[in-house]
Amino acid sequence: MVGGFFAILDDIAMLMDDMAAVTKISVKNTVPLLGDDLAVNAEKASGYKASRELPVLWKITKGSFRNKLIILPIAFILSAMAPWLIAPILILGGLYLSFEGAEVIYHYLHAKFARSTPEHHKKKELSEAQKIKSAIVTDFILSIEIIVVALGTVIEQPFIIQIAVVSLIAVVATVGVYGIVALLVRMDDVGYYLIEKSTADGIQKSFGALLVKSLPKVIKVLSFVGTIAMLLVAGGLIVHHLSFLHHMYEAYFTLMPLLAFEFFIALILGAIILAVVRTFNLFRGII
Repeated sequence: MVGGFFAILDDIAMLMDDMAAVTKISVKNTVPLLGDDLAVNAEKASGYKASRELPVLWKITKGSFRNKLIILPIAFILSAMAPWLIAPILILGGLYLSFEGAEVIYHYLHAKFARSTPEHHKKKELSEAQKIKSAIVTDFILSIEIIVVALGTVIEQPFIIQIAVVSLIAVVATVGVYGIVALLVRMDDVGYYLIEKSTADGIQKSFGALLVKSLPKVIKVLSFVGTIAMLLVAGGLIVHHLSFLHHMYEAYFTLMPLLAFEFFIALILGAIILAVVRTFNLFRGII
């Protein structure tokens, strides 16, 4: 009886060790996506009145949790009943990320070098509810990518470990990303508070001014890092699951770091998909 009890404890300890090991791998593989998620959501959660920033962010966070409650069961059902679908989904996810990364770069280059009138850049002003809805839809897409990538790292593990690790990653991703976003969007408010409370030109006022000026730059840096990370993850997903690309690298491109090869593969494929999409939209507009 006692021996059986300790055997159960030993099995639980081994299970926890396995979970810790695969969780570490899953976190490593999903961190670039979390960086992209952070950059996108920091941009979407900023620009509101100070009194509305946290309420809006809370609504988006609740939407993110609902997204994951929808996605997780579907992902686990696929893992249990059709695990062969995981690799194609990962490849499709990589292609989508490639397209998204190429689109970000295209819009940046177009805004920087293309000649256009100010009217060309005008955007329809969205209501708060529309902005929240847009942010939740974006989160849904990013959540699919994060959960599928996390699931792909534990697909060969026992089903109970898959559920525990991927669910943990989903919760940590939501809490971590939106917690950091909350700090970022309030950074300028803290700066204004310090400026108002300072009585003279001192360290407090200078630090407050620095916080106010830093927020737009921080978001820009996060957007840049997120785009690079997005293309690196996309390239990794595509190259690792399409064996002919991996063989191509080993045969012709070994002088290039594998990460650089994956980045350029993602960029090339993303540019092709972007060209196809823009051509289709052009012809649809003509017709």
